[in-house]
Amino acid sequence: MSTKVIMITSQKGGTGKSHICLNLALNLATNASVAIVDYDPQGSLSNLDGHFVDIKIYGASVTISEIRTLPYDFLILDTPPYLFDATEGLARISDLIVIPTKASILDTIAVSKTVELLKSITPTDRLLLVLNMVKANTTLTDTMYRELKTFGVAIAKTRVSDLVDFSRSITNKGVTSSKAKYQLDALTKEILIKLI
Repeated sequence: MSTKVIMITSQKGGTGKSHICLNLALNLATNASVAIVDYDPQGSLSNLDGHFVDIKIYGASVTISEIRTLPYDFLILDTPPYLFDATEGLARISDLIVIPTKASILDTIAVSKTVELLKSITPTDRLLLVLNMVKANTTLTDTMYRELKTFGVAIAKTRVSDLVDFSRSITNKGVTSSKAKYQLDALTKEILIKLI
């Protein structure tokens, strides 16, 4: 199997890119070799290299040309919350681009710009919007979902809830609650189906 590259990106901060990146990597690592490349200058994930037994985390020194040479089944790319020099190049070599967004008007405006840019770089079928950090019992999520549908890209059926377990997954070395595990498994399955 050739390496599958998954880019996690959004032009807005606070959408949970790094948590999606890490939890997806941890989930995939139960059955495959996985590494993360952390292109975010904050280095939140690269500072955790060595913390997880089954995942290698590289810093931003990995060049675009080196990505496909890394010996893993899956490479997950975490990006900063803004456009940067490597955005276009990383998008071009990615098999799938996951775009997390929260259900808010400001997030929807920001994600529209991200989608518009990515559609000019890569085929639309390589894009997947994910509603992340969804609050319970609010109609806003459905309103934002309808708005996201107008962007003409796939939206994950799985809506990732705003669960403390996702935030604690760093210290717990993965999710521990059945609800978080169910959502993570469902999202992972959707991503794998998109990659096939």
